[in-house]
Amino acid sequence: MDLSFFTQKIAAGLAELRYGAAPEALYEPIRYIMALGGKRIRPLLTLLGAHLFTDDLGPVVRPALATEVFHNFTLLHDDLMDQAPLRRGQQTVHEKWNPNVAILSGDVMLVRAYELFFDVSPTLLPTVLRKFSQTAAEVCEGQQWDMNFETETQVSIPQYLDMIRLKTAVLLGFCLELGALLGGASAADADRLRQFGTDIGLAFQLRDDLLDVYGDAATFGKRVGGDIVSDKKTFLLLTAQAQAAAEQQATLAQYIGQPVQDAEAKVRDVTAVYDTLGIRPQTEEIINEYFVQALRHLDQVAVPADRKEPLRRLALQLMERES
Repeated sequence: MDLSFFTQKIAAGLAELRYGAAPEALYEPIRYIMALGGKRIRPLLTLLGAHLFTDDLGPVVRPALATEVFHNFTLLHDDLMDQAPLRRGQQTVHEKWNPNVAILSGDVMLVRAYELFFDVSPTLLPTVLRKFSQTAAEVCEGQQWDMNFETETQVSIPQYLDMIRLKTAVLLGFCLELGALLGGASAADADRLRQFGTDIGLAFQLRDDLLDVYGDAATFGKRVGGDIVSDKKTFLLLTAQAQAAAEQQATLAQYIGQPVQDAEAKVRDVTAVYDTLGIRPQTEEIINEYFVQALRHLDQVAVPADRKEPLRRLALQLMERES
């Protein structure tokens, strides 16, 4: 089945959502950020998780949309915390309106996300809300760790991997687990899909780290080398710091934590350190490990292979792989 079958259901469902009317200053920012687009990966994963076990996706659509509303709530608040001027090429809410509006509109989005779960059957609703609440708290934990790392001089690679697991990957895992539960999956299969989504999320974030240094700016969608310029602690930087000999340590110390005098020189010289240490193939290796591990979890889900094909295809698309 083509992925467009599922994306059309999501688009139709989003078009029908009503967040509120008055005061306009509260609800217009919500409509604005939800209209900025994006890949809608989280509701898509939810529908695909359900599709493994059922053809009746009607009851799954609104809970799937809850994951998208929640995700955009986190973006709205993250943008404010990061003082980001743009989101998907457009002004962020706190720039277009003001920080107080961004806080309050985001709060309402979280409330609306919970409301979208109310269509879940009474037998499943407590389980779903407990799992969602735990996931939502973990996403916030990941964001806090990410902010903590900005000022910490010593961050380990395991700490970084756990941070991106919380900030990015656990929500993808929840979406698949949610879809599976709503589709009637066993607890074991729902858990396998949660693990699949979490591992795909880790691979995807590490790939994003890699593309920030080695990607094509035209296709990557943002400035290549931005993480280097901002001293963002990524898998690449932390691995380089752990493996650097005296000469590379001196180069890194010249730039990391220092005022940026020449951004292009900083990107060039730090990338040269990465090249010398073989950071790119090491990052590609761990990305592949998470990806293979994810597919192993999917293979263990007890449904026919043809039911898994749309989900497998999406995973390949996310990682830009052909097979």
